[in-house]
Amino acid sequence: MAAIAPTMPVSTLASRIDRFVEGLFRHWLLLFGLALGIWTGLPWLAPVLMRLGWYQPAWWIYFIYSLFCHQLPQRSWFLFGPRLTPSLAEIQAASGMAADFSLRHFLGTPELGWKLAWSDRMVSFYGGWFLFVLLYALLRRRIRGLRWQVAALLLLPMAVDGMTHMVSDLWGVTAGFRQSNAWLAVLTGSLLPPTFYAGDAWGSFNSLARLVTGLLAAFGLIFWLPLWVDRTLRRSRSFAPNGSQPQGDDIA
Repeated sequence: MAAIAPTMPVSTLASRIDRFVEGLFRHWLLLFGLALGIWTGLPWLAPVLMRLGWYQPAWWIYFIYSLFCHQLPQRSWFLFGPRLTPSLAEIQAASGMAADFSLRHFLGTPELGWKLAWSDRMVSFYGGWFLFVLLYALLRRRIRGLRWQVAALLLLPMAVDGMTHMVSDLWGVTAGFRQSNAWLAVLTGSLLPPTFYAGDAWGSFNSLARLVTGLLAAFGLIFWLPLWVDRTLRRSRSFAPNGSQPQGDDIA
């Protein structure tokens, strides 16, 4: 007669599951930071893979991130080329594509370099998430965090910048008012060089606006949401008795 394998008592299994779930909650910030590190790192890996000639895994990264980003090359950073942001004329000459949204499929060339798997706005926004999560992990026991109203206010500039770009692109990605920014030249009396007002090259108003508004939005979210999660977990799981800060490992 075959021996019957011993089974784990239900109470022991439940206890292990409870400890596992408790560990997830206790170290959620570390896990969140690791996930963010992967999420923000993969777009930088795509041009590296293209440079190495590993086109298939690079293509999959571009494809996955294309679901979250327009990936227009004139609004993206390029690695392994002569410039961080090639001009639209250079991109058109290398791709043979029209200056419309079909350009999003252009990944680069060995001469021009290979673009990141998302735009410069996503670099600042999601890259800001990762950087500010690290900062939050260092300061979480010494800060009060932001109110949701302040976080929403910091998100507003990116929303306005993104919406005006979207409306501008309805006239064409090269013909909209955000491409010339003539309105800004009027407001500033054209004090700055023409390259500051027109186009998307690094150092232009458009590129700097996307960088700054993305970082502001990331700061608002990270210094509001994790603190809200910490407080919610403290109330629901009683990890930290007597109302103290939750115990457990930080990212730092």
